[in-house]
Amino acid sequence: MQQRNDSAKQQVAKSKGGKGSEPKSSHATPPSDPAPAPATSGHGGRFLYILLAVLAFAGMAYWYLSGQQGPQQAMAPSAPPAAPPVTVSTPLVETIQEWNDFTGQFEAEESVEIRARVSGYLESVNFDDGQLVKKGDLLFVIEPRPFEIALESAKADVAQAEAQLELAKVQLERTAELRKKDFASAQAFDERAAEVKDATASLNKARADVDQAQLNLDYTRVLAPVSGRVGRHEVSVGNLIVGGTGAPETTLLTTVVSLDPIWLTFNVSEGDAMTYKRLIQKGELESARTADIAVQGQLIDETDWPLKGTIDFVDNQYDRTTGTIRVRASFPNKDLFITPGQFGRVRVPMSQEKPTMLVPDAAVVTDQSTKLLFTVADDGTVVPKPVELGAVTDGGLRIVRDGITEKDKVIINGLLRARPGQKVTPQPGEIQPLGQQAAAQR
Repeated sequence: MQQRNDSAKQQVAKSKGGKGSEPKSSHATPPSDPAPAPATSGHGGRFLYILLAVLAFAGMAYWYLSGQQGPQQAMAPSAPPAAPPVTVSTPLVETIQEWNDFTGQFEAEESVEIRARVSGYLESVNFDDGQLVKKGDLLFVIEPRPFEIALESAKADVAQAEAQLELAKVQLERTAELRKKDFASAQAFDERAAEVKDATASLNKARADVDQAQLNLDYTRVLAPVSGRVGRHEVSVGNLIVGGTGAPETTLLTTVVSLDPIWLTFNVSEGDAMTYKRLIQKGELESARTADIAVQGQLIDETDWPLKGTIDFVDNQYDRTTGTIRVRASFPNKDLFITPGQFGRVRVPMSQEKPTMLVPDAAVVTDQSTKLLFTVADDGTVVPKPVELGAVTDGGLRIVRDGITEKDKVIINGLLRARPGQKVTPQPGEIQPLGQQAAAQR
């Protein structure tokens, strides 16, 4: 280092000595008492000397530090990443009744197409379209005059038949007296007896014709067969009505549907039906075929279940095309708010009231057809557990029937940061129904 500095001084002295000061030979010895350099040349050499010394010191420091610390840093292992945080909680346990929800359609308990029994011209329409009617109310009148004439004719035939019968009876009595005195033959007596029977049959037929004529006359007044709401009239006054029980195409006049009570029919899959039947086998539920099963219903715009009814019918076979069985529930409709044809939902009890484990529905992980819950072990390892789930409660929580215990720590937040078999940092949380969560946030 000292030699490099002396060499630098000599080069500075040579560069500052001026013209002609350069030695003639590279081996010449410098004078022992050189003349002093000008003031400006001395300050410039000192500055250059200091600059070179600083650069040399910095280079040596860099070489020393890179040589000592570099290998140690290369050999030191990198620190492992911290385990990601997740929120965990034990399942919420509440005493509830488990339900299963189904979508169905309301239909009238009684639905009637009003058709004429007799043919004729429509004389009057005695209702407003869509109004409520009671059983026996007059709806239509078909021109009755032809049927009144037919009735009078039938009554005349009855009178004629009665006269013939009276004559036949008198003749029979006379012939009987003659027969006792042997003045009439047995053949004549038999003929008179046959005439009485024939006259009796004719009278009976005439009376039947009167009943038929009276019935046809009554059919000219079309009455409401059930109480309910009537539809629009399909035929206007003055049109010819084709009626009768044997006519191929009788005229549809209107329709009437009952409204109270009202049915809700829905289809139950084979899997849900088997679950229900297994519960019946275990004695946890009663069969809908032998007992009235209370159910709850709602309309499409309702969030609660205000309708209270019972299951009154279960079909006798499954539909082969859909694999479902039809079930029917009956609901009161006092205010006639529900209209046949509306869609609604019904929920059927699937258990008695008992302690039930609940978790957020968002905590459920689906692996193909398997439902999983991610739990955290005591050492922080993520352990997935297959579970059997029930329905979602009104509070937005999912019922867990089997697969976990009440002490398991279930990941309820941070599932994207959890991997099976890896470590996580569990942070305590709390499971609350949606209503309580909203109240807590307010």
